[in-house]
Amino acid sequence: MNAIVIVLFCAVLIGCVATGKSVIGALLIGLALFLLYGKYRGHSWKALWEMSLSGVKTVSNILITFLFIGMLTALWRASGCIASIICYTSGFITPAVFLLLTFLLCSGLSFLTGTSFGTAATIGVICMSIARTMQMDIFWVGGAILSGAFFGDRCSPVSTSCLLVCDITKTDIYENIRRMMRTAFVPFLCSCLIYLIAGFATRGSGVAVDVYGLFRPEFTIHPLCLLPAAVILILAFLRVGVRKIMGASILTALPIAIFLQHLPVTAALKTLIFGFHAANSQVAAVMDGGGILSMLRVSCIVCIASCYSGLFRGTGLLDFMEAGLNRLAQKTHPFYSVLLTSVPASAISCNQTLAIMLTHQLCERLGLKKEYLALYLEDTVVMIAALIPWSIAGTVPLDSIGAPVICLLGGVYLYLVPLWQGVVHLRRVWYNKEKRRKGAKP
Repeated sequence: MNAIVIVLFCAVLIGCVATGKSVIGALLIGLALFLLYGKYRGHSWKALWEMSLSGVKTVSNILITFLFIGMLTALWRASGCIASIICYTSGFITPAVFLLLTFLLCSGLSFLTGTSFGTAATIGVICMSIARTMQMDIFWVGGAILSGAFFGDRCSPVSTSCLLVCDITKTDIYENIRRMMRTAFVPFLCSCLIYLIAGFATRGSGVAVDVYGLFRPEFTIHPLCLLPAAVILILAFLRVGVRKIMGASILTALPIAIFLQHLPVTAALKTLIFGFHAANSQVAAVMDGGGILSMLRVSCIVCIASCYSGLFRGTGLLDFMEAGLNRLAQKTHPFYSVLLTSVPASAISCNQTLAIMLTHQLCERLGLKKEYLALYLEDTVVMIAALIPWSIAGTVPLDSIGAPVICLLGGVYLYLVPLWQGVVHLRRVWYNKEKRRKGAKP
């Protein structure tokens, strides 16, 4: 019965992807399937409701944070913060180093905003527009944008995936970020080198678009516009609470939007809810977005996914998989169990949130310290979810920049992170085996 329920859920997801329907509908059908399975196993409707609610309570802080993220991304647009960052950095872009700078720019903005979707929809669109004008190789440009977008999605203090991992593992976000920076150091440098070499090998021709000319009709480009970003960096360095950081950045961006960008107070308040909407059509195509309402869809996905987590734990639907994962962890290293779990979890989930929760659900009994489990989740499923061609984690950013799915292969940072950690832990496995062979304690 366990296998039948899982197969039915997979069939619904595949049908949803094949027909282009919203993944939320498939997740709701899956929720009904899992509730019926729980009833079949003898649980009461009340007990099943409590199981579902326990999962939602796990991510309640994330849902509140979504409200702050929606307001933050809207005001960063309205205050000219994102436009100023793009304008001040665009002067450094030349064809030979374009790919490297695209990766670095997207990495920086995604770290500040914590959103891969928002990064792709703003600076990603600009970089792709410049790339097309300069006749750059779209395969590498799309990959560089995706890699940079997920750099911050993985390790930003305001990233929803980072916050979700911290919540479900009960770990400190800043300690997690410190560990993630260590494990990402080599993959990041390798990614920079690959994009630098690819840029020199595939340099295009032509003249880049005039970003100042693009944004000047809508924004006043001024150093003060960078303050909301500076607030994020300074307070994150001081390890201030995430919601306090975002709140401070919102309060900094609001007066800049009103007094420097001359946005009426009522329009600024509407922007917090409905997002930013530029008057200029060209700017609107690049900058529109944000707002509390923009987070409703992802909030629905997180709520449903968290219900799954509670039901799986309460009904034992996935218990049959844990024995095999434990054996693999004992024979090799727990990292490989997390890595092996993250691939099907990402493929089945079609989104990053549920993939993270499923992988945690299956691997939380491997005997790992919570700090290492959090790190392994960030080094595997957070990255791998974006590499699944039918998952919204990677396809939505690519769709927003107008890049083909094949660009997933150009997102080298996404697979260098788990690959590098796989190599590191393989060396540890070999070292421990040598210790055992010599009779020493590993």
